[in-house]
Amino acid sequence: MKVLSSNLKKKDSKFKKNFEHMKELVSDLNKKKRLVKIGGSLDARKKHIKRGKLLPRERVKYLLDDKKNIIEIGCLAGLNYKNNDIPSGGMISVIGKVSGRDCMIIANDATVKGGTYYPITVKKHLRSLEIARENNLACIHLVDSGGANLQEQTGIFADKDGFGRIFYEMAKMSSQGIPQISAVLGSCTAGGAYIPAMSDQTIIVKKNGTIFLGGPHLVEAATGEVSSPQELGGAELHTSLSGVADYFAENEYSALDKVKSILEFINYEKPKILVERKPVKPKYDAKDIYGIVPSDLREQYDVREIISRLVDNSEFEEFKKKYGTTLVTGFSHIMGYPVGIIANNGVLFSESSLKGTHFIQLCEQRRVPIVFLQNISGFIIGKSFEEKGIAKDGAKLVNAVSTVTVPKITIIIGGSFGAGNYAMCGRAYSPRFLFSWPNSKISVMGGEIAAKVLASVKDSQINSSGIKWSNEEKNIFMNNIIKKFNEEGSPYFATSRLWDDGVIDPLETRNILGNSLSFCQNLVTNKENFGVFRM
Repeated sequence: MKVLSSNLKKKDSKFKKNFEHMKELVSDLNKKKRLVKIGGSLDARKKHIKRGKLLPRERVKYLLDDKKNIIEIGCLAGLNYKNNDIPSGGMISVIGKVSGRDCMIIANDATVKGGTYYPITVKKHLRSLEIARENNLACIHLVDSGGANLQEQTGIFADKDGFGRIFYEMAKMSSQGIPQISAVLGSCTAGGAYIPAMSDQTIIVKKNGTIFLGGPHLVEAATGEVSSPQELGGAELHTSLSGVADYFAENEYSALDKVKSILEFINYEKPKILVERKPVKPKYDAKDIYGIVPSDLREQYDVREIISRLVDNSEFEEFKKKYGTTLVTGFSHIMGYPVGIIANNGVLFSESSLKGTHFIQLCEQRRVPIVFLQNISGFIIGKSFEEKGIAKDGAKLVNAVSTVTVPKITIIIGGSFGAGNYAMCGRAYSPRFLFSWPNSKISVMGGEIAAKVLASVKDSQINSSGIKWSNEEKNIFMNNIIKKFNEEGSPYFATSRLWDDGVIDPLETRNILGNSLSFCQNLVTNKENFGVFRM
């Protein structure tokens, strides 16, 4: 394979300016992550520890075989939601190995609103289960939750993707042989009681663990019956009388050890789908990425400079290099795994759309996962391009992205605008994983273009009514639109709503891609039969 050359000029003032800009963005990202990883308030954490409980992140850490090769999902979910009172959406979701098996660990954080479920908590839980299903990951539920937050009931209860969908997904996965294991480490109330009740195997901790459909207060109000939490649904009751739980644990460490022990006896061997080779570090320093990516998204650069700092030995077998040059396609390896890479190098034309379509079919035929590096302003527009069929050719690319069955992993490394988001495998196209860099922006279009479009529409409305619109009023209107689009296009606005699986430091990209590719190997899919395909 050909080693990519680099034309980077590190002493250039533009490189230094870009470097400092990205460095500031990453510093801000790390600060946000540090804050949410603290969890709930100091008082809530003190009460939690006083009850003899481990903090949620300590529980997750104790389970993991390897603390480094993990992926956290939705770390910044719920950011700026409800005055920042729901760090990480009140839940921690981490993918890693437990007793040698790739697992999705879903841990309620009882230091955050008692571990109750807000709409964003439900959405994160469902996204975590979706990832587990798509990648055949065993599910470990570390339950410590007051169930549905009653004041948020309209946002979490009755819809298709409401609270109840969690139990539906658990049942479906269990029927497909994907293990569901629960450790009840605290409260487990109302609908939340179905999580351990519907798991394949359940552990409950002495004194702290409780499972009941209706807590003592509700039971007394409804029936007049008076009982303590332990009498109503404690570990002794559920392991000796009801049979709801299978294992009695003296403490949390004992419960977590039992989870590990259970996973040792699930009779599973990870399939080797991809032909791996020994990983080789890129020839170029990954930190150069800071200086490569422009501080202004409108500036163009050669995406091969990014690829050469992500792939093994900086080797890249480029496909159709001279055709449809605004899209770069080719084969490579990342952390030893073979991949097809599709990366934007400008706006999408008919030629680049057809090139991408052809390349996706090749990846499907050869069962090679696809990595999308997304930095796209959209498809080319204009009369001549419409005449040539840009809508038809773009639709072919969107069709290929939709129907391809190999694992897709998307990294938003810059802009993600309009239909370009779809063609480059945005959230709606079900990539197995999707991460964003802190410089990224997601919008229907750029703020300035949107402002011009809406101002033009308003011009027509005003002119037809005979009312005059001053330049000052027009500028205020346009500036408000630009401000709104900039705020709503922020990667933090997106990640707060789980439009991605997390905002990451560009320097983490190679490891995250390697781990994602490894986790994807747990599920074998049937390929589409395209046959010989040339557009």
